[in-house]
Amino acid sequence: MPSGESAVEVDGLVKRFGDVEAVRGIEFAVRPGEIFGFLGPNGAGKSTTINMLCTLLRPTAGTARVAGFDVVAERDQVRRNIGLVFQDPTLDGYLSGEQNLRFHAELYGVPRAAARERMRQVLEMVGLWDRRGDLAQTYSGGMKRRLEIARGLLHSPRVLFLDEPTVGLDPQTRSSIWDYIRRLRDAEQITIFLTTHYMDEAEYCDRIAIMDAGRIVALDTPEALKAGVGKDRVQIHTDDDGAAITALKERFDVEAVVAEGAVTFAVAAGEEFVPRLFAELGVPIRSVSVSRPSLDDVFMSFTGKTIRDAEASGADWMRLVARGRR
Repeated sequence: MPSGESAVEVDGLVKRFGDVEAVRGIEFAVRPGEIFGFLGPNGAGKSTTINMLCTLLRPTAGTARVAGFDVVAERDQVRRNIGLVFQDPTLDGYLSGEQNLRFHAELYGVPRAAARERMRQVLEMVGLWDRRGDLAQTYSGGMKRRLEIARGLLHSPRVLFLDEPTVGLDPQTRSSIWDYIRRLRDAEQITIFLTTHYMDEAEYCDRIAIMDAGRIVALDTPEALKAGVGKDRVQIHTDDDGAAITALKERFDVEAVVAEGAVTFAVAAGEEFVPRLFAELGVPIRSVSVSRPSLDDVFMSFTGKTIRDAEASGADWMRLVARGRR
């Protein structure tokens, strides 16, 4: 990959399943050595995009290049230069950790002498060298994920794709996986492209693209995206949410919606606004909370809903996509 060339470059990428457009003309570029994240609810099109970039799905329209190679015209070159950790587990539980990696090395044509040295290197990176002879089915969930990451690194890819790398893991294990991811990027000097619907994980990325219903709605560093919101999030619980929303508009010219079971809106200096809220709203308030801008606020500012509410509505979207696949 020539110096200065993007590790991933996407232009007008579209994927349709029948009448359903799962990815709707997205474009972005990922810099070499970057940890780049796709943030969005399930059903947003993140995994479909990764599958196209990894040559597992053929785009309906648009172009994409990974490690300098076209994902349609140069599929073999793309595959030789990427590693992929799927969202769902793909280890063979009846093989040891070492055997799972050896099988992968053979698939990628890694010479046996080089494979032995590389196997030790990647297993030590993820803290599994001492467990290499144990069956994968005896590993904990976090250990299995680390083994899959080691497997994805075995053939020294230029770009490592991680699709929801910590889904289903407890918070402590998720945190340790992220420690490994950051160390691996520095040790291997590779580009890491991941998807997540966890807000705290997106904070670890150098840049994130926020995706909703097949489109990229925002792309920047986490800090820049949060700074762009510029307002605090206020959530109130009332006995009449409809009346509260109307009163907020009429008395304060504030637009509010019901999100996560509470009347939710954004104002500057939220803590200073709360006393006025109690004095002037005219609707009894049972509780109130104020929080600084988060990535969920960024998502809400672009989509009108929180990512948790989008998860719920995304189930219907995913059913449509699944129906389109058939």
